[in-house]
Amino acid sequence: MESEFDRIHSIAVIGSRGQMGGFLALKAERAGILVHRFDQPLDEEEMARLLPKSDFVLLCIPVTVMDEVLPKVVPHMKKGAVLSDVGSVKGRPLQQMIRAYDGPVVGTHPLFGPTIPVDFDPTVALVAERDGDQASLPAVKDFFERLDFGAFESTEEEHDRAMAMIQSLNFSSSIAFFACARELPNIEKYVTPSFKRRLEAAKKMVTQDSDLFVTISGANQYSLEAIRLFRSFLSLAASGDMDLLSERASWWWREDKN
Repeated sequence: MESEFDRIHSIAVIGSRGQMGGFLALKAERAGILVHRFDQPLDEEEMARLLPKSDFVLLCIPVTVMDEVLPKVVPHMKKGAVLSDVGSVKGRPLQQMIRAYDGPVVGTHPLFGPTIPVDFDPTVALVAERDGDQASLPAVKDFFERLDFGAFESTEEEHDRAMAMIQSLNFSSSIAFFACARELPNIEKYVTPSFKRRLEAAKKMVTQDSDLFVTISGANQYSLEAIRLFRSFLSLAASGDMDLLSERASWWWREDKN
């Protein structure tokens, strides 16, 4: 399972016409890394010619098509090349890649989209569950750092629990809140600046990316657990424990108090 190189010099991006695939391919090219691009329909002859020349195969594809794409890609990979994905869920995709490929597998999750806000430091979570795959982490970390991204090691469980909260619960609680708010007649006349900011923050997630977040939530085994935990905090609000909740919520701004 160990990689046969210490630094990634060439990559293959599967799904290169997608937003994230195209973004990462361009970033890699600008960093001086040789990039081979593939997208649907996958060209078997092109893969047979170029995948053996790729140190790093990056699957920028929906989690729902992983089992369909892997059998087309893996047979052409060179021995020791690292297989990876960029999905928001690591549990099932990691197991799918491990079943399909006997070489090193490192799951990655860029914690940002193709458009990065100027005040945000982009980082990538790296997950290598098997002991033999750990040896490939430095090369993958170095790859993303050369693209000007930070990178940190995680575990499948830590990552997916965090994403159940950051992505799945953020989506489900937002749509539940706005669905609830619309039940009041004439509520749009009472919109305040803070409510408007919340509307604007959620607009893209609800109106453009809803299908994506539904898929992500369904694929994450911890999504319902996060919702149940949130429900317990709503129960505190319903019982009037606002001071306690406010104190615990202020943890996110703890550095401002120092």
